Amino acid sequence: MRRAFCATAAMQRLRARGTAAAAAAAGCERAPCGWRALLLPQQNRQSLYMYGSEVAVEKECIRQLQSGVFVIHPFSLMRSYYIMGMMAITFLNLIGIPMEIAFLDGTSGLAWEGFNVFSDTLFLIDVALNFRMGIISENGEEAILDIKRIRVCYLRTWFIPDVIAAFPIGYILLFADLHYHSDDNPSKTTRMMRILMFVRILSLIRLARVSRLVRFFNEVEKVSNANLEVVRLFFRILSLFMMIFLLCHWNGCIQYFVPMLEEFPTDCWVRKENLMNATVIVKYSWGVFRALSQMIALSYGSMDAPTNYVEMWIVMVSMVSGCLMYTVLVANATAMIASIDPAAKEYKSKMSRLEHYMTFMKLPPELQLRITNYYQARYGGKWFDEKEVMHTVSSALREQILTVMCSRLLRNMPLFRNKDENVLISMVHRLDYEVFQEGDVIIRENAPGDRMFFIDHGQVLEEKDDFHRELCDGDFFGEACVLTRGKHLATVKALTDCQCFSLSWDDFQEVLQAYPDLRKDLDKLVELDAGFA
Repeated sequence: MRRAFCATAAMQRLRARGTAAAAAAAGCERAPCGWRALLLPQQNRQSLYMYGSEVAVEKECIRQLQSGVFVIHPFSLMRSYYIMGMMAITFLNLIGIPMEIAFLDGTSGLAWEGFNVFSDTLFLIDVALNFRMGIISENGEEAILDIKRIRVCYLRTWFIPDVIAAFPIGYILLFADLHYHSDDNPSKTTRMMRILMFVRILSLIRLARVSRLVRFFNEVEKVSNANLEVVRLFFRILSLFMMIFLLCHWNGCIQYFVPMLEEFPTDCWVRKENLMNATVIVKYSWGVFRALSQMIALSYGSMDAPTNYVEMWIVMVSMVSGCLMYTVLVANATAMIASIDPAAKEYKSKMSRLEHYMTFMKLPPELQLRITNYYQARYGGKWFDEKEVMHTVSSALREQILTVMCSRLLRNMPLFRNKDENVLISMVHRLDYEVFQEGDVIIRENAPGDRMFFIDHGQVLEEKDDFHRELCDGDFFGEACVLTRGKHLATVKALTDCQCFSLSWDDFQEVLQAYPDLRKDLDKLVELDAGFA
């Protein structure tokens, strides 16, 4: 399946249709196919789910080309790559910004300053691009590509938070650091240090970029080309653990940052642990250790309780955040578990009701066990309604499903071995799936019969007076009754759990009416089988 459609292909479709739209989009025909194709919707599960077919996706490509403006489609390849890249940059910012403010103390180096400037520039570009980023409507039925509607929607929703989060603190810090290192005046140096500290505290507003990270996660689910339920579950788990990690990381940085603002009083935990001259990794490790100890209410993170009201408030905030983390974790875990394997849960619910019924009817324990084993063999621990499934899918899919399941069995029967495909299709639509347990008597000798059976899996024993034979996968029995609607000529017992398909006399008569030649062939087959018996 193609990943994207180039402008030239779309123009060819327009010319083939011979509409006036071709003239309107003639300028796009001369556009290069490479970068232009990155803006158009690709064919994936989500786009096909929204538009319904490949043709509809191609029409959406044409609609975007006809607009004549630069708009990134929500299902475009560029949108997918852009979201992935921005997710990585945002996550690195949310890790690095607290580390810089709390531990680096103006010694972050040129590399980190460059990354800050690069990130600020990227987030400013992101704000501008959002005015050209197509969005999916609230009802999920269309992609909004009109510039005015995109602008109004963005200004009403995320524009102000994005502008605040994209405030270019990195540029200010870079210029302030350069001025600080080039100035030798002590008074100006002290004033500049205070300004730098204020700017670093102000740079905490960049942590508002966490909202962008959450939105990126939601958008990845919408444009992903993987299985929808698996993708939702994976990204839900990934986003949950990333948020918990960020909460612990921020808390650990705050543990060190607050004493630093107080210029490390004598009773603070940093001095008590002799961390004034320790490396950044040691300070960070102790900060995270204290944060986790307080969040899980294990201890205060050190031997002593808080010695001043500032540390006491930090401990209380850590404990409250830990409670919130537990609440979110348990709630999400419960929701995930509830959404995993609904078929197995439905099966357990059905079995529970069945057990109540058998107890109420006072059935013997042996019979209760056989009924329970039957349900296990019939459904395999997963509840499903086969008739509902078959009625839900299209006639073409229903035909393919039944053909895969049953055509092999029909072709094993000499009557249908060389028959036309239409005969087999008529037959498979009339087969019923049945399961028999070991020891079940499927048919009895001299009992009226109106069905024949095809063995999909399992073994049966066919007995008549002093004659018996075993049948297994691919064999059939009871065919005489389908022709004559008389009595069964033998008794058939299940030697193992058997999965069979049955064909009733009434259904077979309908097939015979449509294909009369089958009756002659079936008469010969029954005579041959009776002579063998």
